[in-house]
Amino acid sequence: MATQSTLSSMGSGARHKPAYNRSSLAEALRAVGIKRGDVVFSHSNIGFFGIPEEGRTPDAVFQTILGAFQDVLGNGGTLVVPTFTYSFCNREPYDPQQTPSTCGAFTEMLRQHPDACRSHDPIFSVAAIGGQARSLTTDVSRECFGKDSFWDRFLDANGVVCNMNFDAGSTFVHYVERQLNVPYRFDKVFPGTIIEQGRARRTSAIFFCQDLSNADTVAAFESLDRFARSQGVLRTASVGRGSLVAVSASDLFAVIKSGLEDNPWLLTVSAEADQPPCLLRSNDRFEVRLPENATMWQMVESLWRLPRDIVSDGYDAALEALSHQLPMTIHEYPTGTTAWTWIVPEKWTCHEAYLETLDGRRLFDYDACPLHVVSYSLPFDGEVSREELFEHLHVHPRLDDGVPFVFKYYERDWGLCCSRRQKEELADPRYRVVIQSSFGYGTLKVGEVIAPGRSEQTIILCAHLCHPAMYNDDLSGVVVGMNVMRALLAREDLRFTYRFLIVPETIGSLAYLSHHEALIPKMRGGLFLEALGLEHPHALQRSFQVDSEMDRCCWLALGDLDPSAWVGDFRRVIGNDERQFNAPGVRVPMVSLSRVLPPGSPDWPYRTYHSDLDRPDADSAGQLEHSVQVVLGMVDAVERNLIPVNRFKGEIFCSRYGLHVDMMTDPQRHAAFFDIVGLVDGTRTVVEIAEACGADLRSVRAVLDGLARHDLVRYVDPLSDG
Repeated sequence: MATQSTLSSMGSGARHKPAYNRSSLAEALRAVGIKRGDVVFSHSNIGFFGIPEEGRTPDAVFQTILGAFQDVLGNGGTLVVPTFTYSFCNREPYDPQQTPSTCGAFTEMLRQHPDACRSHDPIFSVAAIGGQARSLTTDVSRECFGKDSFWDRFLDANGVVCNMNFDAGSTFVHYVERQLNVPYRFDKVFPGTIIEQGRARRTSAIFFCQDLSNADTVAAFESLDRFARSQGVLRTASVGRGSLVAVSASDLFAVIKSGLEDNPWLLTVSAEADQPPCLLRSNDRFEVRLPENATMWQMVESLWRLPRDIVSDGYDAALEALSHQLPMTIHEYPTGTTAWTWIVPEKWTCHEAYLETLDGRRLFDYDACPLHVVSYSLPFDGEVSREELFEHLHVHPRLDDGVPFVFKYYERDWGLCCSRRQKEELADPRYRVVIQSSFGYGTLKVGEVIAPGRSEQTIILCAHLCHPAMYNDDLSGVVVGMNVMRALLAREDLRFTYRFLIVPETIGSLAYLSHHEALIPKMRGGLFLEALGLEHPHALQRSFQVDSEMDRCCWLALGDLDPSAWVGDFRRVIGNDERQFNAPGVRVPMVSLSRVLPPGSPDWPYRTYHSDLDRPDADSAGQLEHSVQVVLGMVDAVERNLIPVNRFKGEIFCSRYGLHVDMMTDPQRHAAFFDIVGLVDGTRTVVEIAEACGADLRSVRAVLDGLARHDLVRYVDPLSDG
């Protein structure tokens, strides 16, 4: 047993002379300021003390140290030790009753003490014994260093860090860093399984962690120790062959805060080098050049093959190339940024990945197709059995020859992808898997193009640029949006302001919205653009607010522009970032326009969806252009949804103005004309008139524009005061 060997082998150089006893350790604890009733947290390396007089057996050593603390703290005091497991970091289940501590023999023995309470933090658990043990460890936060974590309660309890044979550095430091929001650490979600009373429960923990790929941000507590000593807040005492160091949590917090104000990198190795760390690495993997005023097809051909994962060099390169086509602002949200309930993930980079036979025959690799690796796969390098490989090898649910797009942005696993036919040919008992991927600090990027109008009331256009080596989902929506914005930027008569957002799916919209909350009340409606290079008719998905002006304008306009188009309810056609705009607390009526098949179709949403077969073809250019015209028609419907006010009284003398339609020769047109004219009284918009009389938008506009030419009708903008 590891605990046994660790304790029994300690202090072998001092066997002939006991180094300390319970009384001398208690005296040293009092010397560093520990007193009755305190809450003490202690990192320990007890082997450095030597052998206690009470004996060298594991239990004797444990009882000596625990007894000394109890003598000083009394019944009301509390001793807390780290019993960290890093379970979720290691993709292991955490059982507070069974999972051993990784922090040394003393902490493991205290964890097993019948009076000990252990927190349910699956990464940084602690065990406590004494008066406040239960209140410090019960129902702690899922944020390891956040509000209501053990560390938060420890500070509130006026706790004292008292380390045995360590410097003043303590895991409490990471709590302070989190409260001060240092730039070199970030929140990261670690999902996993916790076992309570034998029952498994899926949950997650949020760790304020370091970028492990960046040597500049490695923690260096030696600098803190020196600085704290220079500030006179540490108390030290010798005991046996070792020593104690103690500092109150509040003093340590204040010292770190003041130190970071002078040197933001005080707690990293960069402090030793006397230079700030490089937090962001430049993108030198991809270079994309587009001609000035590139066509949609030129954009597609240059960008579609890039590995455009949600936070990645490939995505950044694509957005950078697009940013030179139109006046674009790029908003950046660093890894760990909170976006309401979400957290921006790390940048993911796949350097190399492949599957090969044991004799070195490569079967498929990442360079040939980025979809061969699960997006955000953990690294892996080793031999696996066929059975284990198949647990991590994904195929498309429908296509035999397509490599699927699989992503695990917020999970932690490794994985490969191949076609079903490739998988069926894998008959060897063992294979070699290599996935050289890395996670690091990055920034999620959102591109924004603004076409200003007379009003600050805003219409949002949106499309996502992520999804590696695929075209319809959703590079097609991006390039359509780019061309629409070109047309809108050339106009000087816009009523509304138009904002086109290019985002990584879901998290991009959430990051933008959560950091632009003041804009939300001005967002009149929105249109998400997706899968517009397909040959299918256009589909309009309604917003959550089905009766919104945006819904009605877009559907009436679409009927004129694509007679074969169809409409579906919110979240019943296809789901994308329109969900974030329609969600509670936002409620911007965003519809979506796509060319997907109706739900229930065997190939829904379209045959090559989420596969490497989603590629541009020769017919796509015409479909993209048609979609541009459809979107501009929808914009025109919104822009021209004015209120026609009658300047006439009574029935119009149509013959006087050349507006007469003979009832006998064209009864339908005659009836439609007077249906429309009869609704013009300054109380209805153009769209409301079209809906009320069951006419198409084009016909209603033709009648109203004819009346306006003869000054029989004037249009009033409902956005204006007049």
